[in-house]
Amino acid sequence: MIPNVSEDELMLLATLPQAIGSCVATAAGSGVLGTGKELFASGQAVMAGLKDYPDNALIQALVPDPAAADKHGELAQARATRDWALARLKERNIRTPAQMAALTLEDARAVALLLDSRVEPAQAAQYRQWAMSVAEKVAMAATEGGFLGFGGTRLSEAEQALIAQLRAALGA
Repeated sequence: MIPNVSEDELMLLATLPQAIGSCVATAAGSGVLGTGKELFASGQAVMAGLKDYPDNALIQALVPDPAAADKHGELAQARATRDWALARLKERNIRTPAQMAALTLEDARAVALLLDSRVEPAQAAQYRQWAMSVAEKVAMAATEGGFLGFGGTRLSEAEQALIAQLRAALGA
C-alpha cells in the first residue's frame, strides 16, 4: 500500500492507464483488427510499467507482476482492479466511447490532483510518463482510415485530440 492513498484512490491510479488505452483504441475507426491491435498494445504498455520504472514503488504496486512468486496474490489484485473498474462503469452508466472518454478525462484530472498532493514528485512524474506512453503506444499500434491494413494514417486527428486532452488533464 502506498502511504496517504486510500484503497479507492489506489484503484483509480491503477485503472487510469488501462482506461486511457481503451479510450485511445476507440477514438478513431481502426476497424475490428486495428482496434484489436490497439487493445493488445494497451495491455502491453500497461505491463511495460513494471520494467520501465523498476524503482517506482507506486507503479510497482499498481501493476500485477506475472513473474512474482505469489501468483495467486497478483491474480487477485488484477481481478480486484478489473471488478472495481467494471462496477464503476456500471454505476456511472457508461455505454459509449464518448462517455468513456469523458470519464477518463475526469479521472485524469482527479489523478493529477492526487499525484500533486500525495505522491513524491519524481514518482508522480514517472506515473504521468507511463500513463501517456500507454496512449501513444496504443495510437501507434494500428493505422486509421485505410482498407485491410493498407493506407490510412498512423495517428488520426481524433487520437491526437484525445491525447492532447489527456496530457492536459493529467498535467503531463
